[in-house]
Formats: sequence, structure tokens, C-alpha cells
Amino acid sequence: MNTPFVPQEMFFTKGVGKHSHNLQSFEAALRVAGIAQFNLVRVSSIFPPGCRIVSRQRGLAKLRPGQIVFCVMADARTDEPNRLIGAGIGLAVPANRNDYGYLSEHHGFGLTQKRCSDLVEDMAASMLATTRGADLDPDTAWDERQEIYRSKGLVVRTRAAVQTAEGDKNGKWTTTLAAAVFVS
Repeated sequence: MNTPFVPQEMFFTKGVGKHSHNLQSFEAALRVAGIAQFNLVRVSSIFPPGCRIVSRQRGLAKLRPGQIVFCVMADARTDEPNRLIGAGIGLAVPANRNDYGYLSEHHGFGLTQKRCSDLVEDMAASMLATTRGADLDPDTAWDERQEIYRSKGLVVRTRAAVQTAEGDKNGKWTTTLAAAVFVS
């Protein structure tokens, strides 16, 4: 019987790249993030049961160039001077480590690092809490909902990896990238 592939560890990474060509600015962001040498496969947003978060350095040490690597990734690109772009990954970990959690991703324009971080944490926590039966009032502030989720034992911890940048003043392509990278 085959055992399904379930990652045992995950790490966060992020980066910014600039170049006169769109694709090369994305490649530069991957290099800064330390993941350009892998064949990246984007997956949906489930944080596996029992998965541990490790440092980027520890996670990268377990991967080999050319390896197929699964990740949840967000990236935003612009060639508009001074335009604020951002990419973020949020994580919500359940109280019971034998249950799965959620990862969320967002990429867009105009959000500061703090606002993007709050957004992706809120999205991940909301997805997790609603799968556990919590009623969701979207008009309630994130800080309030976060306390409600914790008090009900639905979400123990949230976390975010966010990268923001302003578009290059000379119009070069600028890419922001954030990723949660799985390691088996």
C-alpha cells in the first residue's frame, strides 16, 4: 500500500527582484528567497497534520537542486514606478496538531506590510475556524475574531510571511514573492 505524500516540515521564505524583463524579475525574487534552484509546484492551502515549521536554513539544507518542491506561493509584479505591491502567506494552526491547518495567499497592490500580514493571517484563521463550525461575522475586526477563535480552541496560532516593495523608480519590473515551502 502506498503512503500518500504528506510533508513533515515547512518553512517560510520571501524576496524581491528587479529587472528590465518581467520573468527575470520573478527569477531574481526566487533567488533572494533561496528557492530558484528547485522545480516549484504550487499547491493549495492545507497545512498538514503534525507538520513542523522549521527555519529557512534548515529546510533548504534538506532540498537538492532540481528537486520537485511543493509550495504555497504568492507573487505580485509591477513595472509602474513607485507602485506599492505585496505578496503574503498566512498560516493558521489548529489546537489539535493531529488536525490540518490552513495557509492563505494574497498578492496585490496598495497594502502595507502590516495590512497584508493581518489580511493573510485573517484569511487563514477564518478558513480554519469555519471548517470547525465557527460562525463568521466578516464585519468583526481581525483582532476580535482572533480572540474568539483562540477562546473556542479553534486556532492556536497564526503567522505570516509578507514581502512588500515599491515599483522601481525607473520602470524596471519589480516582483515581490512569499512562499511556504514543504519538505518531506
